[in-house]
Amino acid sequence: QVQLVESGGGLVQPGGSLRLSCAASRIFFSGYIMGWYRQAPGKQRELVATVTVGGNTNYIDSVKGRFTISRDNAKNTVYLQMNSLKPEDTAVYYCNAANPWDHSNYWGQGTQVTVSS
Repeated sequence: QVQLVESGGGLVQPGGSLRLSCAASRIFFSGYIMGWYRQAPGKQRELVATVTVGGNTNYIDSVKGRFTISRDNAKNTVYLQMNSLKPEDTAVYYCNAANPWDHSNYWGQGTQVTVSS
């Protein structure tokens, strides 16, 4: 059974930093597009950032210049470095693995990020 396990969430003050990690097991990790999504209370889940099989990255406008997604295929892990955090970044952050060939798609359980003074 495929597992995606997120970690690294927590409470941080505005302007602070956090690094989220997502460890994948039982998938051919290097063959998946990896992404981070988030869902704030009362809002729809939104895509935050993706990193392709080839290492290309994409971000939503609101996090460009502040967040960095990266992957370590040797460790089957994807990261999201979040700097200059704002209260509007508060959400549950989810890891996603999407196979562009067979369209399989997996989610982690989510990790809470709260930005508050």
